[in-house]
Amino acid sequence: MSTSAITEPDCFAFGANDLSLKVALQQLEAGIGRVVSNERLPLAACLGRALAEPLTAHLDIPGVDSSAMDGYAFASASLVPGEQTSLRLREGRAAAGHPFSGTIAAGEALKILTGAPMPTGTDTVVMWEQATLVEGRLVVPPGITHGQNRRRRGEDMGAGQIVLGAGQCLGPQHLGVAARLGHAELNVYRRLRVALASSGDELAEPGARLPPGGVFDANRVILKAALASLPVKTTDLGILPDDPAIVRDVLIEAAARHDLIVTSGGASRGDEDHLVRTVRTHGMLHFWEVRMKPGRPLAMGRLRQSLFIGLPGNPVASLSAFLLFARPVILALAGATWPPTPFRLRPAGFTLQRTRRDRSEILRARLEPGPAGRAVLVERQASHILTSLVEAEGLILLEEGSGDIDEGQGVPFASLRDLGLAQ
Repeated sequence: MSTSAITEPDCFAFGANDLSLKVALQQLEAGIGRVVSNERLPLAACLGRALAEPLTAHLDIPGVDSSAMDGYAFASASLVPGEQTSLRLREGRAAAGHPFSGTIAAGEALKILTGAPMPTGTDTVVMWEQATLVEGRLVVPPGITHGQNRRRRGEDMGAGQIVLGAGQCLGPQHLGVAARLGHAELNVYRRLRVALASSGDELAEPGARLPPGGVFDANRVILKAALASLPVKTTDLGILPDDPAIVRDVLIEAAARHDLIVTSGGASRGDEDHLVRTVRTHGMLHFWEVRMKPGRPLAMGRLRQSLFIGLPGNPVASLSAFLLFARPVILALAGATWPPTPFRLRPAGFTLQRTRRDRSEILRARLEPGPAGRAVLVERQASHILTSLVEAEGLILLEEGSGDIDEGQGVPFASLRDLGLAQ
């Protein structure tokens, strides 16, 4: 069964100039919705996809009370409080997949292996190394309590329990839960079709001859790798020259075959920014002058039936804008739940006097070893210093209006991994 795609005529229309970072993210979260339909796929093909419907347990996991240890099973009522207890050891054993068919009476015990169903009449397990065998009898030391080393039926998942919510991006652990419940396939959303391009005559492909004054295109490589961890199917459009006719033809063709176009560079109001001019002429465009550094401005809109996100050209600004804006937008468009903020307070290992408090600042940082894990800044913070991302373990977000930073003060830090970059 498939549901129709959901989209707004212009889901970036709520954008405006001079937005705070906080308001911009709030408006995006409120206004962006799914644009993809769903499909049923074999479990192995669901990795990274967004779940289209809640996954409800239809049985208890574990299905029976079972042993958490290799040991001996017996009824706790047979124990003598505060003293060691001697129990008659029954012949046979209980093993996973091979339950014991008889009943264990009071004063008796049975050898049991990890994962084996608890025999009828038992409720407690003593580990092998804690017990002693004396002339065919099991001696249990004092201190063993009722239900010890027993896994209860439904302890992991109970029948009727929602174990995965709709919109969950499926990782290996989620697929394992589905498999444990016996599912061979799942109802997931299809991958978002994303076209990716860089813009500028100064750019050259890595491995090509570098022209005078040129630079190798790193942004597209970074963004393509970042997209690989998302539920998308990426088409690489390459480097677009500063030629309005070529840019127009490439973007319009891409818009006919993709849900979203993401570009790097050419997202401002310069003479050679043909990307945004094409989108404005043939679609709708909104400049998001977000009060943040780096990452201002952003261009967002629609070209024909495709949505458009234009990222800045400086590498650090481009990636910062992608992680904070484009990534959650892509997840929402692909049917996934809007991700919660990954920023958590860490003690600052630096002092900083803020010269501009009318904007948010994104700083590259790493964590000092040790229990305190103080966040310290990498030395160079300019938006064109790509190596600062290699030196950094994460980002610090100083919100608009916040004051100077004193050493030891809590600052919002998010690791690059938590922001969505695999390392």
